[in-house]
Amino acid sequence: MSVVGIDLGTLNTVIAVARNRGVDVITNEVSNRATPSLVGFGPKSRYLGEPAKTQEISNLKNTVSSLKRLVGRSLKDPDVQVEQQYVSAALVDVNGQVGAEVSYLGEKRQFTATELTAMYLSKIKQTAANELRLPVQDMVLSVPAWFTDIQRRALIDAAEIAGLRTLRLINDTTAAALGYGITKLDLPGPEEKPRRVCFIDIGHSNYTASIVEFKKGELAVKATACDRHFGGRDFNLALVNHFHKEFKGKYKIDITTNPKAMVRVDAAAEKLKKILSANQQAPMNIESLMNDIDVTAMITRQEFEALVEPVLNKATAPIEKALAEAKLTKDDIDFIELVGGSTRVPALKERIQAFFGKTLSFTLNQDEAIARGCAFSCAILSPVFKVRDFAVQDICSYPIEFSWEKDADIPDEDTSLTVFNKGNVLPSTKILTFYRKQAFDLEARYAKPEELPGKVPAFIGRFSVKGVKADPKTEFMICKLKARVNIHGVLNVESGYYVEDQEVEEEVKDEAKEGDDAMDTDDKKDDKPKTRKVKKQVRKGDLPIVAGTTSLDEPAKNAATEKESAMVMEDKLVADTEEKKNELETYIYDMRNKLDDQLADFASEEEKDKLRSKLTDSEDWLYEDGEDATKAIYIAKMDEIRAMAGPITQRYFEKVEAERAAVQAKLDAEAAAKRAEAESKKAAEEQAKKEEPAKDEVMTDAQPETEEAKE
Repeated sequence: MSVVGIDLGTLNTVIAVARNRGVDVITNEVSNRATPSLVGFGPKSRYLGEPAKTQEISNLKNTVSSLKRLVGRSLKDPDVQVEQQYVSAALVDVNGQVGAEVSYLGEKRQFTATELTAMYLSKIKQTAANELRLPVQDMVLSVPAWFTDIQRRALIDAAEIAGLRTLRLINDTTAAALGYGITKLDLPGPEEKPRRVCFIDIGHSNYTASIVEFKKGELAVKATACDRHFGGRDFNLALVNHFHKEFKGKYKIDITTNPKAMVRVDAAAEKLKKILSANQQAPMNIESLMNDIDVTAMITRQEFEALVEPVLNKATAPIEKALAEAKLTKDDIDFIELVGGSTRVPALKERIQAFFGKTLSFTLNQDEAIARGCAFSCAILSPVFKVRDFAVQDICSYPIEFSWEKDADIPDEDTSLTVFNKGNVLPSTKILTFYRKQAFDLEARYAKPEELPGKVPAFIGRFSVKGVKADPKTEFMICKLKARVNIHGVLNVESGYYVEDQEVEEEVKDEAKEGDDAMDTDDKKDDKPKTRKVKKQVRKGDLPIVAGTTSLDEPAKNAATEKESAMVMEDKLVADTEEKKNELETYIYDMRNKLDDQLADFASEEEKDKLRSKLTDSEDWLYEDGEDATKAIYIAKMDEIRAMAGPITQRYFEKVEAERAAVQAKLDAEAAAKRAEAESKKAAEEQAKKEEPAKDEVMTDAQPETEEAKE
């Protein structure tokens, strides 16, 4: 079983896996460590990840981006309206959810954001499986801290449709904090002052600041603040607007009238921004931008910073808000850790450093820290890996309240209660008590709708409590409901039960006096223990709960899963068909070359003419009628050529085999001769050794006589 962490980004997605006693970031099919978060549609198949990026400019209307920012939203949401300027496909309403209308397999199709995200996650799943050579099922997925219940449920649904089980949805900065803390061996002990770190994550579209306290073996998030509309794309947009004006005056072209030109300028602005992070000036050159006009421009870092000044002015707002919510000052922070690609912008780093008045820290990989943290979290939750214990305590981003209908028998009863406050520890469980005579409903919603992103509905879920019957003695039933915000940040009423007040005997313990001796103690053993009657609530049975939440119901989820599986099979068939087509094309050219080269001496002129004719006919068919043939037809065409070329290639291989056998026989003969020579030499040496001892013996006996003669 694999342990996978996924940092699902607006622009790119990073996959990390726990293995080899550590965490590795894995590469995709083109060896990139980040995969574009794009889904595209074509006349034959879908394009997911890298293939979607490759065909994006030529297929803009059928390519969908910003998947993470669309999931769980409605078309009327103002945030979605903002997103339309970054998404080239047409956004539409699909049964109350935002979706995209695209041309797929030659017809207009509509897909919800949840389905589109599921398509992309199935690609990520396959990328991980190809690298690991293992099936991938479990994963931990990162989400922005500002995601609401409906958005989190939509992501979990998307993962399930893709065949993935979400072990945890973890907030971006919390994942980075886990990756930071789990590798530190110098964290303070339980009794010491905690280490306070401010994690600042600025990605392509989102800015999050989190204040986290670390102690040995644990982290606790104290506060998190976000700006949903602050990121790298805002810097890109400032550059695009600048060049739009410049090209309009200099070249008399308006790039806003040409979507492809806009995408190309945006891509150039992204590169230019990165160059300016390390250089004082950078050029922009785009060939045939529109109307066959080549454009060139130059911009300095100073000019760029002036363009993005309105964005930079908001650079410290989330930090100030997070500090205020944590009831801390900037002097209380020990380290400031920056992650996210946009934190490389020098002007942004300067603003943050000036705010804190201390050096910033970049000990984590800015692009991969969140994915690594997700993989660590997955390893902790998975039974496959043994990981150092590290507790993660996150917090609720928004207050949650429950409301219910007033009971006629309790006229002064409150009908709503804020159960989970903002900043409440997560995961968290609360027990709610109700006195009821009959079945009743509860509704969970966010207590402060104005704090939610865009126009996300405040509604979370409706929970119907069944099986309620009045107790004849008390005329009501005491109902207990277990409400829980789970590890994903999702709310559920997990269970219900009813209790009865009963009088039970409880032993009263006597406090023995210090002066009592052994005899007194023995006497006391014979006394009956003192008891008293106390009222206690005793659990009597369970109450069924019917939940109505924003998650997909089972039939809809199963239908979406089947639909996704069918599209995966279609994509595989198209890929296999394309592979067979390429094999046929390669075989035609290869056979034609071999016929004039290595097979030339093994075929008669008649055979050559027939085979050449067959190759030409197959080639003509391939580029005309065979452009859109099936996999089976390509295989059949290949078999026809192979059958005709078979006798020729057989003769060639027979000759090659004969030559190989002759060479092998020669080598065997040489080896046998060498062995015989070696054996003969060895026999001679052994014979010589047998004769040597006799000579030594004679010399040894003669030696003393010679010496005496000399004396």
